[in-house]
Amino acid sequence: MPYTPHTPEDIQSMLQTIGVDSLEALLDDIPIPVRFKGRLKIGRALSELEVRSEIKQLNEKNADLEQYTCFLGAGSYDHYIPAVIGPLLFRSEFYTAYTPYQAELSQGMLQAIYEFQTGISELTGMEVANASLYDGASALAEAVLMMVRISKKKSEILLPRTIHPFYREVIRTYCHGLDLKFIEIPYVNGVIPPGEVRRLITEDTAGLLLQFPNFFGNLEAVDELIQAAHEKGVKVAVSIDPIAMGLFKSPGEMGADIVVGEGQAMGNATSYGGPYVGFFATKLEYVRQLPGRIVGATHDKEGRKGYCLTLQTREQHIKRERATSNICTNESLNALAMLFYMAIIGKQGLGEVAVQSTQKAHYLQKELSRLKGISVPWPAPFFKEFTLKTSKRPKEINQHLFKEKIVGGLDLGDYYPELENHVLFCVTEKRTKTEMDRLVETISKVN
Repeated sequence: MPYTPHTPEDIQSMLQTIGVDSLEALLDDIPIPVRFKGRLKIGRALSELEVRSEIKQLNEKNADLEQYTCFLGAGSYDHYIPAVIGPLLFRSEFYTAYTPYQAELSQGMLQAIYEFQTGISELTGMEVANASLYDGASALAEAVLMMVRISKKKSEILLPRTIHPFYREVIRTYCHGLDLKFIEIPYVNGVIPPGEVRRLITEDTAGLLLQFPNFFGNLEAVDELIQAAHEKGVKVAVSIDPIAMGLFKSPGEMGADIVVGEGQAMGNATSYGGPYVGFFATKLEYVRQLPGRIVGATHDKEGRKGYCLTLQTREQHIKRERATSNICTNESLNALAMLFYMAIIGKQGLGEVAVQSTQKAHYLQKELSRLKGISVPWPAPFFKEFTLKTSKRPKEINQHLFKEKIVGGLDLGDYYPELENHVLFCVTEKRTKTEMDRLVETISKVN
């Protein structure tokens, strides 16, 4: 809301009401020697018009995706956000609502969360979903804890190197102090070989983690990997890019036990890295082990439909030894943006976004790989992100791109020492042929 200053009359009236003569009298408890004396160096007073102009000038010094063309992904994506989402999301009944604790008093928000859960279940091909989690990384970490609870005494987790490095760090942080052993699975040609999974599974293996598409943008053989794990009685959790579900079979259809992911790509801006929204879905038989909370639909004694918090398994609600997590809340507003996105673009729209992202990514990969000094490091199929090997250092290339108001790809050497001079590019449906051709032309001059 607009800032409305207090007039001298307002101030005098408030002082009179509380029984003091001046603002200085409010500071009686602060010793005079430590009080600030003089005037603050904040410049002269400005009118509202002047303040707005100055702030606008300061804001223009920032590099944002309205001014720059983005080919950077790696977990945060510049997808189009339908114009209607903003006005809906910032309605006061949504924008000011906190996660419902007095559940029955928040029917509107509870219904919205219920619809979100339904959308996530359909998107992932799973039977039940929770009310959302903090982000994709913590959702995958919660999946680890859930698989351990389900398997009981087993204490090993298979953790592929093709999973986002930040996600792997979060998982290790989450599980610090627990008696868990993480078995790293190496990649071959940018993907995980099913044979390697079979070789590494032991009697102590509680679960296998996968990412689809993986961090390099490649498509793992999820169905084969799930089968390899299930043959040995091992549960599988898959972290997905929800946009990819517009083009590929869902992990639920392929037999996954848990499906999680980051929902930022659907209706949420990149926002300097957050806040984002994690989603979590699983089979009905594991619902009691689900972290977070679930909103359910019911009827009152007069037959009217209503919504309530059906399951809350955090420490504050039930006995600590029976709790499945200490998650205090869910990302209601971000989850609502994701729900609006799913509802607005629908099944056909999601398919179109996925197809355009794929076609444009393949076009750009083909054009870049024609340049001298650039090659494709592996033959694996990919979705909207792809990896290239360059003759020059990626940071040097990105510096030149940035001068042309282009945000380049991710330098994989920062996270994978063996991938020095490898770059991860991302292309969404927003990128035009003109933008992609300009990227190719700019790189051709510096590579």
